[in-house]
Amino acid sequence: MRITRDIQSLSDFKQNASKLVRQVQETKEPIIVTVNGKAAVVVQDAESYQAMIDARDRAESVAVLRERLEYVKAGGKLVAAEDVFERISKKYGISFTD
Repeated sequence: MRITRDIQSLSDFKQNASKLVRQVQETKEPIIVTVNGKAAVVVQDAESYQAMIDARDRAESVAVLRERLEYVKAGGKLVAAEDVFERISKKYGISFTD
C-alpha cells in the first residue's frame, strides 16, 4: 500500500472515481476513502474481494476441523454414521435404503 496513492478523501474520490476504480483494478490494491480525515470505507476490486472471502471461509473451516479433532483426541464421544442415519430415519420418517 502506498499511503499517498491509496488513501483518498471522499471529495477526491468523487472527483476521480473512474480513475481510482481503474487504479484498484490494475494494482489489485484497495483504496481507503476518508471522511473528515478518518477511514470510512475501503474500495477493492471484485477478484481480490472474492479471494479474501474464500480465504476467510477456508480459515473458518480449518478452525472447526481443529476444534473437532481436539474434541476426539480429548476422548469425545463419536457416533457411527449408521447410527446417525438410523436416528434421522426414525425421527423424520426418511428411508436411506431405497
